[in-house]
Amino acid sequence: MSKASQIAVVTGSSTGIGFETSLALARNGFHTYATMRNLDKSGKIMEIASNENLPLDVLRLDVTDDKSIKEAIGQVYDKNKRIDVLINNAGYALAGPLEETSTEEIKTQFETNFFGAIKTMQSVIPIMRNQKNGKIVNITSMGGRIAIPLDPIYHGTKFALEGLSECIRYELGLFNIKIILIEPGAVGSNFWNNIKMANKSENSISPYRNVVDTVSETFSKMSENVISPSEVANVIVEAVTTDTPEFRYVVGEDAKMIMEKNKTLPDREFENFIKEQFNLKY
Repeated sequence: MSKASQIAVVTGSSTGIGFETSLALARNGFHTYATMRNLDKSGKIMEIASNENLPLDVLRLDVTDDKSIKEAIGQVYDKNKRIDVLINNAGYALAGPLEETSTEEIKTQFETNFFGAIKTMQSVIPIMRNQKNGKIVNITSMGGRIAIPLDPIYHGTKFALEGLSECIRYELGLFNIKIILIEPGAVGSNFWNNIKMANKSENSISPYRNVVDTVSETFSKMSENVISPSEVANVIVEAVTTDTPEFRYVVGEDAKMIMEKNKTLPDREFENFIKEQFNLKY
């Protein structure tokens, strides 16, 4: 099937990777549905699509709202009678020590990063199964393979999505549905500016205050040397336009370096390497 007749759905398209991926797919001929929770943020992508005459539409889709998911996917299917590509991108990072993270904050993080992706896939899989073709791209990050300090819940969601993706690639392979994982390192987008701290961890008398400050300083330095969202988008386009995509795509020299060290170093040595990177002395 030609790209011009293929239908792509991207979640979390108002900024960052989702924004750039929606545009990149449309520029490569996919009829792209850029979805987002808040349509008030759709102005920029709609303006670019209009100026470039791109095959791109914007829809509201909140991955934490079952009705919103069903309505958005239903609209796409009713209009096109197929969906060829799903990009699960919507998500955010919750940072802070486990002890100081509330159960409600944990549930909210999982609802967006993990269950949101599951529910969106469950809406799209029957369509792809019936057409006996499709590609589902789950954007995890190197944080789905390697954990760094003070992101226990974020890593929990990404490790979970990695494990789920490994499993379903077998069951969905029966119907020629391919599962693809995208694992970026540090990405220069609003994602970094929107890291949400667990409420208690911002307390000045927190027993973790020094650790939080040290790790936050490292995060700030990391944000000075990042890959662009468009680089990730280009890898996603590469993955969905090949007939035989890889299961995993690691994006960014930082991610490749850290994953290589994780693979080659003994656990204790790798732990010490991470502590050194984050200036943790104990």
